[in-house]
Amino acid sequence: MTNTAEAAINPETSPERLREQMITELEQSGDLTSPLVKAALRKVPRHEFTPEAPLEKAYAAFDAVVTKVSDHGVAMSSVSAPQIQAFMLEQAAIGPGMNVLEIGSGGYNAALIAELVGDDGQVTTMDIDPDVTERAGRLLNQHGYGAARVVTGDAAVGVPERAPFDAIVVTAGAWDIAPAWLDQLAEGGRLVVPLRVRGLTRSIAFVRHGDRLESESVRVCGFVPMQGTDEHHTQVLLVTGTEEIALKFDDEVMGDPGDLNNAVRTPRSETWTGVTMGMREPFDSLQMWLATQLDGFCIMTVREDLDTGLVAPANKWFSMAAVDRGSFGYVTWRRIDAGSRLEFGVHALGPQATELAETIAGHIREWDRAQRAGTGPVFAVHPVGTPDDQLTRERVVNKRNSRITISWPAP
Repeated sequence: MTNTAEAAINPETSPERLREQMITELEQSGDLTSPLVKAALRKVPRHEFTPEAPLEKAYAAFDAVVTKVSDHGVAMSSVSAPQIQAFMLEQAAIGPGMNVLEIGSGGYNAALIAELVGDDGQVTTMDIDPDVTERAGRLLNQHGYGAARVVTGDAAVGVPERAPFDAIVVTAGAWDIAPAWLDQLAEGGRLVVPLRVRGLTRSIAFVRHGDRLESESVRVCGFVPMQGTDEHHTQVLLVTGTEEIALKFDDEVMGDPGDLNNAVRTPRSETWTGVTMGMREPFDSLQMWLATQLDGFCIMTVREDLDTGLVAPANKWFSMAAVDRGSFGYVTWRRIDAGSRLEFGVHALGPQATELAETIAGHIREWDRAQRAGTGPVFAVHPVGTPDDQLTRERVVNKRNSRITISWPAP
């Protein structure tokens, strides 16, 4: 572990050297392309805002730094990975003179935003946890960013007295779009939010057009869940009545647990799709494609210490799955071509196992044919009372405060 004193002696692990290395890695990965964001990352000493971590960890390009945990060891707050901060700031298109609200405080990201907006801009950062805001305010003051306003409060309320905002950047996992965010966002302004839709979290950059938001870019991400009024818990169905196989639904549970208990007593149906991918090739658009095509879409997890082999997913911690009429199926893969590529397959159990496996496999083949080369989904957020006949997209996801539509443009 390298501390600051050691770094002063060894220039190879100095904060400046590690910061440049971080920037280089982000440029090489394609997560950093904006000269403005690059300059901000170079200016702000990230290690000063993450005193909990050694220097190497503070500047690890793809690692977050946890700053608060619950009594059960669950992360409650963190300083996000530089990768995610870089691409979210680029999604927000923040420039000099802007008025920006950050929801979810850590201090470091607010300092980056302060660099982007300059002396003529305004930065407000808020969090529901007073421990978090106290820490953020103290660090911002200590390192020359005292002009950033720190607010303790529920994100669902926003900060109306500082509105309208040219950009709102949410750095906590959100299940819904709070009406206050739309109300406090200037026309044409950008809302960048890690939004959970059907169990999948994506950093989405929305632009305000009147009473709706339209997406401009979508990136895969992961965040500590939001607390407060808009906190939302995943619904879990335990297939065998134990935690061996859990099906996690973002909204209501689909299917009857008793029916699925019977499903595991049937032979497993296995179908291979012929759709392949490289070992490092991303397939996040396939995840969202299946989430929009399958009514019973969910995420399956298997506890290794309880695993009896009833299911055999390639990833026991996160498998795309679906439930239909007392049967459930999940996506898996196998190595082919001497292990250099993977082929997608589907396993299913239950009375309709063969049919369900073929249905899921068909959607994977359709994604490969029609969407794999595309730009991905487009999201729109409408007020909760918007009539169905005004929603023309392929999938409508109803939330507490909004109706979110997802469409897939042709490649």
